[in-house]
Amino acid sequence: MCKGTNMRLIALIAALFLSGPALAQSNLASVAPVAACSDLVGVDLTGIGGAGSAVAAAEETTSDGIAVCSVTGTLAPAVNFQVLLPVSTWTQRYLQVGCGGLCGNIRLRSGASAGCPVLNDGGFVMAATDMGHSGMGADWGLDDGLRADFAHRAQHATALAAKALTTAFYGQGPAFSYFNGCSDGGREALMAALRYPDDFDGIIAGAPAMLFQVQNTLHHGWLARSNTGADGRAILLSDKLPALHAAVTSACDGLDGLEDGLISQPALCTFDPAAIQCPAGTDDASCLTEAEVAVVRAVYDGPRDPSGVALTPGQSLPGSELEWQGVFVPDDAGMPPFSKIIAEPVLQNLAFEPPRPGMTLADLEFSLATLDALRARHPQIDATSPDLSAFAARGGKLILWHGLADPHIAPANTLALHRAMIDTMGAEAVAGFNRLYLLPGVAHCGGGRGPSQLDLLTPMMAWVETGAAPDAILTATTAEASTFGQPDGVDGGGPNGPPSADLGVPPLPDRTRPVWPWPATATFSGTGNPADATNWVRGPDADIVALRDWAGADFFAPFTPEN
Repeated sequence: MCKGTNMRLIALIAALFLSGPALAQSNLASVAPVAACSDLVGVDLTGIGGAGSAVAAAEETTSDGIAVCSVTGTLAPAVNFQVLLPVSTWTQRYLQVGCGGLCGNIRLRSGASAGCPVLNDGGFVMAATDMGHSGMGADWGLDDGLRADFAHRAQHATALAAKALTTAFYGQGPAFSYFNGCSDGGREALMAALRYPDDFDGIIAGAPAMLFQVQNTLHHGWLARSNTGADGRAILLSDKLPALHAAVTSACDGLDGLEDGLISQPALCTFDPAAIQCPAGTDDASCLTEAEVAVVRAVYDGPRDPSGVALTPGQSLPGSELEWQGVFVPDDAGMPPFSKIIAEPVLQNLAFEPPRPGMTLADLEFSLATLDALRARHPQIDATSPDLSAFAARGGKLILWHGLADPHIAPANTLALHRAMIDTMGAEAVAGFNRLYLLPGVAHCGGGRGPSQLDLLTPMMAWVETGAAPDAILTATTAEASTFGQPDGVDGGGPNGPPSADLGVPPLPDRTRPVWPWPATATFSGTGNPADATNWVRGPDADIVALRDWAGADFFAPFTPEN
């Protein structure tokens, strides 16, 4: 049964995928179980997770109407996992999915997979983990073992356990294994490629938080502090974002060759928010006060040491302004921004050696000294080493992707890693196993004003299983996507923040558009409807995202991971 498949989306993907007929993944036969679901309770996991590791439950249920055996268990000391094993539709493939933020819950959802037939038809065994803790706090970071579980061990151990359960259920292991994650899940994806190159054949890493140490301290800390006044209340509120975004779009939209409401090459945009500064004595939603102009400039520029040197590789890009809502620009001046909520637990429990449990955002110094203090745990938590030669050598494939309107993680981070890989491994070697897609108007892990529905899982399977390397990828504004991956009746979600106010900005018209691997651009052909992907061609190479010199450039140098 294949619910929610958008056949037009799949057809367009096939048409735009320049490797042609080889788009289809290898034709693997479905394999039936050789054991009862209930038998999996007896699978011994102590050799993987140590004493105390065990399967807690194994029961038949459904996911999007597909019959599965749902297995839950724990790998010592506290790595909880869930595995879904299709009862009659398994095609010998395994898919593990990452989690976002600081994790703490199990969510069996595969992003960047809209319309993927194998996923929709229940062809994968799927698994996920809570990374060894529950909830959104981070006091577990004070425990060396639990911190290591979050840094890297939990996903690796889950992969081993899921494959052992797969073998016990079907009498054979998976022919091909994949990992798909975004945000911290993208960091987990890159950590797998770096530390455990044999775990997965294909890895998809979206908006990766692989520069974890800097990302969740100096970056988010700066966003929160820059928009906090002396009274502790927010300076810039979300009601000003529509006017700001409209001004940025007016100034920079056409620089990429087409006025379509999206800034596809933000590197070309040099917008100054003072262009919409309010006249003296006035303040309304159509303009920015002097203090608000200063906030916007600080957001675009990022933290700097008192000497003037940048402390991050890049910041939120022009065109991302509407997505700032709720992240570091609240609806109400008294609301704590998400950037503060995410930064303080990391500052207190994860970032420094020794830890600083009493630290608050007010204590954070934006300085070279702070950046240097983050280096102690960089080899454990960060996944920024550009030397993925072991993963490439065993035939592994990697797709990186990032939305250009991401308000959480700067797209410059992902481009910096990709370019460091080229500098370290060579352009030819990187082209043999890696692609990077930068998506105009797309927010963090999806959403935004740009076409954010895409399927990277199907081309990844084609690349791994038939050698057909991906080129153009279709993106769409709307697409029906499978809900397979969560047992029916279980939402599996993490905590949700308060709903954001409606900013009253009408959505852009529905559209489809191809995206080529960086550094290629997509160019409107000049004929037909620009909202139709078939009227776009590959354009010239371009920077797309500007990189800059910053004091932590060596964070993207090869390093030996530490436990």
